[in-house]
Amino acid sequence: MLTRKQHELICFINDRLTETGVSPSFEEMKDALDLKSKSGVHRLISALEERDFIRRLPNRARALEVLRMPERPAEPKAAATPAPPVGTTAPAAAAASPIPANDVLEIPLHGRIAAGLPIEAFEGSSTLAVPAALLGSGEHYALEVSGDSMVEAGILDGDYALIRRTETARDGEIVVALIDDSEATLKYFRREGAMVRLDPANRSYDPQRYAPAQVRVQGKLSGLLRRYD
Repeated sequence: MLTRKQHELICFINDRLTETGVSPSFEEMKDALDLKSKSGVHRLISALEERDFIRRLPNRARALEVLRMPERPAEPKAAATPAPPVGTTAPAAAAASPIPANDVLEIPLHGRIAAGLPIEAFEGSSTLAVPAALLGSGEHYALEVSGDSMVEAGILDGDYALIRRTETARDGEIVVALIDDSEATLKYFRREGAMVRLDPANRSYDPQRYAPAQVRVQGKLSGLLRRYD
C-alpha cells in the first residue's frame, strides 16, 4: 500500500503523461505535492521505482514511465431502492447521456516550427482535426515540428505539437518561444540569471541564450499527434 504522498505523486505523473506525453519536471512535482525541496521528490520516485510502479527511461532526461497504477478505493454501494407499493408503477430510469467516443475538434494549424534552429513562425494557417481527449482546458493551436533537437523528449520531425496558448511558463516546461518577434522554436524554457535559456532535448545541440526582452512565450506543449505512413 502506498503512502498518501506516493499516491499523489504517481497520479500527478500519470495525469501529466496522459495530457502531454511528457513527464513533469521535479520542480513541478515539488510544487504539486507542496514539498519543501526536490530531495523529497527524489525519495518518493525511488520508493515508487523500487515497488515497480514507475521506471526511469534510460538516456532521456526527466523521462518516467508509469508501469501500473495503485488500486483506487472501492466505490460505496448505492442504497437499494425500495419497491413501489402494490398497484403502482415504478418511474422509468433516466436515460444516461452517452459519452462521445470519437469527439474531434478543429484547431488552427500554423505551419512548421523548428525543433532545431529557429525558423519563421506561423507560416500560413489552416486547421487540424484533433481528438478532444488530447486537449485540456484553454485555447489551443497546432504546429508541425521540423528538426530533431527534441527527440530525447519524444518529439520527432513531422509530429504535430499541440500548444495551449499562454504567455507565461515555469522552468522545465516545453514552450513555443518567439524570438525577436520573428522566429519561433520549440524548447525547454529555463531562466539562467538575467538570461532566458532555451534547452534542446538532443545532446548534439547547444542551449540557446537570450535576453528576456528577446523572448516571448507563445504557448506550452499540451500534446502530440503523429502520423504513420
